[in-house]
Amino acid sequence: MLRAFLDGAVFGTTTGDGAPGVLLLHGWRRTHEDFAQVADILVAEGVSSVAIDLPGFGATPPPAAGMGARGYAAQLVGLVESVAASGAKPILVGHSFGGRVAVCLAASSPDAVAGVVLSGVPLVRSSLPRTRPSRRYRAVRAASRLGLVPPARLEAIRRRYGSADYRAATGVVRDVLVATVAESYEAELAQLRCPVALVWGRDDTTAPLGVARAAQLVAPTASLEVLDGVGHLVPTEAPERLAAAALTMLRGTS
Repeated sequence: MLRAFLDGAVFGTTTGDGAPGVLLLHGWRRTHEDFAQVADILVAEGVSSVAIDLPGFGATPPPAAGMGARGYAAQLVGLVESVAASGAKPILVGHSFGGRVAVCLAASSPDAVAGVVLSGVPLVRSSLPRTRPSRRYRAVRAASRLGLVPPARLEAIRRRYGSADYRAATGVVRDVLVATVAESYEAELAQLRCPVALVWGRDDTTAPLGVARAAQLVAPTASLEVLDGVGHLVPTEAPERLAAAALTMLRGTS
């Protein structure tokens, strides 16, 4: 059953009794339900968890303004600190967009986070595949900057040639997407002193393995586990590996 956090600003579910040991953060256009199997594995090992719907997804309303993952982290600091105050510092498990937020949370609130488990996160922008916009889109965008085409025409061409995520997003959530895709997190990764586990699908084409290897070079405490036969959706394709990484981290920090 969904419950409210942060005075109703965020919704999610709690699995297990007692103070949560793990906070689960889902990817773009996903919800807390991606982590249902992870939460079940954790609770079978005696570990409670909280899985939230990030602002703009699932049951949680969008943020008031467009912002990147750093802005999301600032909104969720109170939740992480309240979890830490109720017991031990939690492990953050973040997939894709949720992993961006997790890294920013761990860097900005190091005293409230025991460790970070990441999968499929576009952490280092320079290591992501580069896609060049079509010639037609570039021409319309240039004309728009000169005031030669109306905003409606630019929007139409964006919807035609933009990514699936861009086409699906509307309003402030689209502004969040635009802000986020421009971000890179080398500074936050370098600040982390807690354990960091990178659990990556070898067949991930959204955030390829090279992104994880580049992040490992930047984050001083990072380890990397590569999962054969697994793609981008590690929480649903290999939930046992994410749960195992979180459990190992919890036992190592207790």
